[in-house]
Amino acid sequence: MQALAETTGGNAADIPLDQLDVSEVQLYAQDSWRTPFARLRREAPVHFLSESPHGPFWSVTTHELITYVESHPEIFSSDFKYGGISIVDLYMQNFLSSDRPRHTEQRKVVAPAFSPSELLRMGAAIRKRTSERLDAIAIGETFDWVDNVSVELTTQMLAILFDFPWEDRRQLTEWSHWSRNVEAARDPEMSKVRDAHMHAMTTYFNGVWAEKKNQAPGTDLISRMAHSEAMGDLTWEEKLGNLALLIVGGNDTTRNSMSGMILAFNQFPEQWAKLRADPSLLDNAVPEIVRWQTPVLSMRRTCVENTELGGQQIKKGQKVVMWYISGNRDETVFEEPDRLIVDRENARQHVSFGFGIHRCLGSRLAELQIRILLEEMIRRRMVVELASEPVRPATLAGHGFETMPVRIRID
Repeated sequence: MQALAETTGGNAADIPLDQLDVSEVQLYAQDSWRTPFARLRREAPVHFLSESPHGPFWSVTTHELITYVESHPEIFSSDFKYGGISIVDLYMQNFLSSDRPRHTEQRKVVAPAFSPSELLRMGAAIRKRTSERLDAIAIGETFDWVDNVSVELTTQMLAILFDFPWEDRRQLTEWSHWSRNVEAARDPEMSKVRDAHMHAMTTYFNGVWAEKKNQAPGTDLISRMAHSEAMGDLTWEEKLGNLALLIVGGNDTTRNSMSGMILAFNQFPEQWAKLRADPSLLDNAVPEIVRWQTPVLSMRRTCVENTELGGQQIKKGQKVVMWYISGNRDETVFEEPDRLIVDRENARQHVSFGFGIHRCLGSRLAELQIRILLEEMIRRRMVVELASEPVRPATLAGHGFETMPVRIRID
């Protein structure tokens, strides 16, 4: 393997193609992923890496081929028995790490929690909590946007979805961190710590689950699952997998986009000015923010039959990784893809939420939370300025930020 400096620097063109590894976490910690992905899209949109810390895998990097893989779940399986949906083999069973018909049956249980009527019902509460959070921030003082805004707002939303005790809501943040920490799963010592957190989470929710099952059906996620035929009698392992999925899905995607948009508007301040001048662009700006940030780096599938993809022969049993972050920078689909353009005509073509039967259930809720945050910032005439460079995590679990020091001024 090439030295780390070569992998993470700007000289990806010098690395032999068969050694180019876009799963190297420092690419994301150092925000140096654009050049290697541009090369793969250009030279090898379906690329095989024979050696990596995650074993051999295929990378799929163009928008067209990512949507093809997503559209053929009968060939490219999500099932946990093959290793699931993460580049790291995690044999964790949930409805996303399942194929039809089990995936369809269990997805139907959770889907009503994100219906248009439920979103309408939640809208006023989201706005109230967003307003309170923004009003609590001292103008002109430096603070961490990630923890004080992005994490807090998404954690509040999770607590409502789960009917979780309000005073304990930050436990959801902690459990989300360990659930998505796929790197820890590869380290024997860290894996023990991760397992302990996952055990604590499932033990807690197991009690809530039993309590909900003895009560009349409610609208929160636990009650919906506990009273359903498809999910009412899940094993301990299935509860663990589905709870981890819902906590991470309800937290990371939204929080990473809420943080990413601040960086984007600092890099492209004319776009914030354009949005403030014409708030009708919000319908388009929200999916553009999600495209630009791409809060979920990738999803993995396992090929269950010999097939051809992009001119390459993929064998049964091989790991296939769809890099959403690359698909959203595909120059053949998005003009000037590295720029945030709030009135981009095809912003909704992004693949950040996946595609096909596994498309993110909570996508509309995520968009609603981002939109309301933007509306309330505009109403307050807020300009959020970076106080120093954000810190990015060295992980493949998501594409976000650990900290983002900012100051707010009113203009």
